[in-house]
Amino acid sequence: MRIALGLSYNGQAYNGWQSQPNGNTVQDKLEAALGRFATEKISTLCAGRTDAGVHGLMQVVHFDTDIVRPENAWVRGTNTFLPPDIAVQWARHMPDAFHSRACATSRRYAYVLLQSPVRPSVETGRVGWVFNPLDGDAMRKAASCLLGEHDFSSFRAAACQSLTPIKTLHRIDITRRNISSAQHRDMECCYWRFEFEGNAFLHHMIRNIMGCLIYIGQGSHPPEWMQQVLDARSRDAAAPTFSPDGLYFMGPRYDAQWGLPDHVPGFDWLP
Repeated sequence: MRIALGLSYNGQAYNGWQSQPNGNTVQDKLEAALGRFATEKISTLCAGRTDAGVHGLMQVVHFDTDIVRPENAWVRGTNTFLPPDIAVQWARHMPDAFHSRACATSRRYAYVLLQSPVRPSVETGRVGWVFNPLDGDAMRKAASCLLGEHDFSSFRAAACQSLTPIKTLHRIDITRRNISSAQHRDMECCYWRFEFEGNAFLHHMIRNIMGCLIYIGQGSHPPEWMQQVLDARSRDAAAPTFSPDGLYFMGPRYDAQWGLPDHVPGFDWLP
């Protein structure tokens, strides 16, 4: 029997998604919890791996098992053995043809950025941070050249295992929400939310794009610089990799035939 799970997690305490010898990854914690609930070893495959410090709002995994349990039992039972910063949101019995990674038609990420003269405190690890004001129009103009199919080598980490740097970005949305600052009434304080959707992403691709967008938003480079970085097809041409703190994997999209949730649990509370 093939089971699909929707999983959310705060990535601050973990060395990313993928299992490692030290056991301190989200996959390690999930498989340990599944093993205790099912009383057998279970191996999972995910829709998209996340780096250390990156959060997941709807990571989708699948696994095969001979254990027969109701769908809601997989949710409650697995959560019993998970740490408090990881939770299964839903479970579905799936046909054998379903594959969490191969069947995904696109993947979605959001980056939440705090613009403030003072670094975050209670939001540490949950938002990125800049203290200089950003130009939203300049960032949107720069982002537009990334839409479509391109060679994204300039935004690819050296350790990337993807077979090709050619990916397709369907959507980049950049929005701003102002917040009041009693301590700094003369300063601009706001949240920026950057949303990305594409067929697939390279290792560190979004964080490297974020570094470039912030350079442009702060006026260090004009919007046209993004096209130059893209055309260079060299990691040396781009900005440094930005912090993982505000990056959220919002999950994959699937064709309606699979009947899986498309709404991202927890997405509504993001700034």
